[in-house]
Amino acid sequence: MTLQLHILGGGTPQPTPDMFGTAYLLEIDDNRVMFDCGPAATQKLVRAGVHPRDVDWMFFTHHHFDHDIDYPCFLLTRWDSDVGDLERLHVRGPTLTEEMTRQLVGRGGVYEPDIRSRIEGPHSQRGFASRGGVLPRPWPVTDAMDIAAGAVVEGPAWQVRSGHAAHVQPWLDSLAYRLEAAGGHIVFTGDTEPCDEVVALAQGADAMVCMCWDHQDAVDKKGSHPGQCGTVGAARMARDAEVPQLILAHRSPSVVGHATEERAREDIASVYDGDVVFAQESDVIDI
Repeated sequence: MTLQLHILGGGTPQPTPDMFGTAYLLEIDDNRVMFDCGPAATQKLVRAGVHPRDVDWMFFTHHHFDHDIDYPCFLLTRWDSDVGDLERLHVRGPTLTEEMTRQLVGRGGVYEPDIRSRIEGPHSQRGFASRGGVLPRPWPVTDAMDIAAGAVVEGPAWQVRSGHAAHVQPWLDSLAYRLEAAGGHIVFTGDTEPCDEVVALAQGADAMVCMCWDHQDAVDKKGSHPGQCGTVGAARMARDAEVPQLILAHRSPSVVGHATEERAREDIASVYDGDVVFAQESDVIDI
């Protein structure tokens, strides 16, 4: 069994020409699992050669817009391609996951007029039937569920364990995830400051995808440490969890580019001797 990680979104809430928001796709043989669904994640997914109809599971770390703004696009694109042959989409995440899904594609939700026009409009019905669908066209149904730290989710060839991530509580809950499969274990920290709970969740994993907001001295100087990881903070978590590969994502422009990455490597090397990857969007990483 092989695990391949696609970096769909490797940036922050502020767009740059090369990176924007957070989204990851993990391929476990024939299983595809997404973690977060930030800006343009649906289009980036297709650019990686995977259609939303090929994804049956999605996990949210938290509900800042740079992690979930493309969720309605993903939901509607996946549903619009369904002619009765798709598995139901399973979505798990912290508080607001269920309510957001209901408000988007539930009865009375913000996209009800769009959905109703595609179900009831004669030209949409003809298009649906021409693709092999059988009328009447069903309303989209998504298996969305709020979960909390400690929850365990069993997939067809994998298991996901969730843990506490320290970010912007109490305004939004935040989770980290550990996916375990026969081919390896990988941890997604989500947005977090260095914390013991994430270290415990990541203990002995093969790789950790961790946010990296800025160089550590800048994080400390600006006082943005609470809720965020700098370069050295991320490295210390990887070291303490004995994780051999640290994948740095959610990177601001100040940690992008050869010179600044080399500076970051030097700082990281002072506390961590594992493999360090500065993730770029469209990267494919074997775990």
